[in-house]
Amino acid sequence: MAEYVLPLQELIDAFRKLPGIGSKTAARLAFSVLNFTDEDARAFADAILNAKSNLHTCPVCCNLSVDGLCSVCRDDGRDQSLVCVVENSRDVMAFERIREYRGTYHVLGGVLSPMHGIGPEQLHLKELFARLRDDTVKEVLIATNPTVEGEATASYLAKMLKPFGVEVSRLAYGLPVGGDLEYADEVTLHRAIEGRRPIY
Repeated sequence: MAEYVLPLQELIDAFRKLPGIGSKTAARLAFSVLNFTDEDARAFADAILNAKSNLHTCPVCCNLSVDGLCSVCRDDGRDQSLVCVVENSRDVMAFERIREYRGTYHVLGGVLSPMHGIGPEQLHLKELFARLRDDTVKEVLIATNPTVEGEATASYLAKMLKPFGVEVSRLAYGLPVGGDLEYADEVTLHRAIEGRRPIY
C-alpha cells in the first residue's frame, strides 16, 4: 500500500529514480513541486520535455548538443591535436569552468562496469577511434574518475589506443580516490591537467 495518496506517491517515485535521491529527499522535492503555481509546474514539466526533445549528442565528440556539432567542436580556436576523454557531459562542464583547457573532448557516456552490463560496446568508443584515423590527434588525455570502474576504463583505453600511435596520458590526480570531477574545484582540476602523465 502506498504511503501517500497515489498521485503524490507517483511523483515521489519519479524523483527517486534520480541518482543520489533517497525516499526523504524525493518526498521533500515532491512536496516542493506541489507548492508550485500551475504556471511554474507547467514550466518545470516543459523544461524536462524540452531538454529530452532538443538535446542530442554531438556526432564528433558525443557531448551534449542542441543541433549538429557542439560548441567545443565548432570552436576553431581549440587545439585539435589534444582530446580529453571524459565519462559524461558534466565532466566537460567541469573542465570548461576552469577556462585553462583549450583542447577538445570525447564523452564516453559512462565507464566499463560488467556488474551493470556496461561493456565497450555501450560506450562511445567507435566515435573516438574514428577521430584517430588521420594524423590530427597527437595526444589523448584520459580523464575518467578515480574510481575502480574509471581506472579499469582508463587501462582498457590505453591498451586500445596504443596501435594508433598517439601519446596517451592520464590526469595527475590531486583528486581524492572515489571522487567525481564534477565536484572538483578549479585549482585542483588545473593542477591535474598540468601534471598529466603518459600511461605507457
